[in-house]
Amino acid sequence: MSSFLLALALAASPLEDARDRQDASSLAAQISKLSSASSPAALYQLALAHSFQAEIAMEKGDKKASAASAEAGIGPARKAIAGQPNNSDFHRILGTLCGQIIPANVLAGLKYGRCALDEVSKAIELNPKSAANYLSRGVGNYYLPPSFGGGLDKAIADFDQALSLNPKLAEAHLWRGIALRKAGKNAEARKALSRSLELNPKRLWAKTQLEKTPAQ
Repeated sequence: MSSFLLALALAASPLEDARDRQDASSLAAQISKLSSASSPAALYQLALAHSFQAEIAMEKGDKKASAASAEAGIGPARKAIAGQPNNSDFHRILGTLCGQIIPANVLAGLKYGRCALDEVSKAIELNPKSAANYLSRGVGNYYLPPSFGGGLDKAIADFDQALSLNPKLAEAHLWRGIALRKAGKNAEARKALSRSLELNPKRLWAKTQLEKTPAQ
């Protein structure tokens, strides 16, 4: 791993920890610290923090706040890409942010759906062996209606692809479980959600999702 990628991975850890604990205040503090970011790596971290903030808001049922947080991250993500146009992670976070806006207003799919699909597709083109890229596309397909090119079948296929590349990716197990439950496959969903918690016991939302999934 290059020194840049290693630094990026280490820098992301506090953000992921705050997301896992649904600690919105810690993420807000990180966003404040990164607000004057100018380097592509720092801009990526700012975009990632906004994305995690959007996740927490969505997990707590506040779709409007989630969309607002995601929209705030789009500018930094675009600036990061302008600085390093061939960075797969930067395209993935932009696609993720665009996708996170859609649940608050399905009509937003007309504006942000193409961004979500195109940017994650670009991330996969740049790094087809990244499990995180397929996870991101799967989440986008989960929220994007079939009429806009998404849907459950595509989402589950993406989560399966992510897990084929990284079987220990807790987030892929989590989202696969959520999608399977929506598809009416509760037993399989519970198995996936349980595996997610085994891999990342700190993820509060995974616990909530497991608790609300019927045994049968």
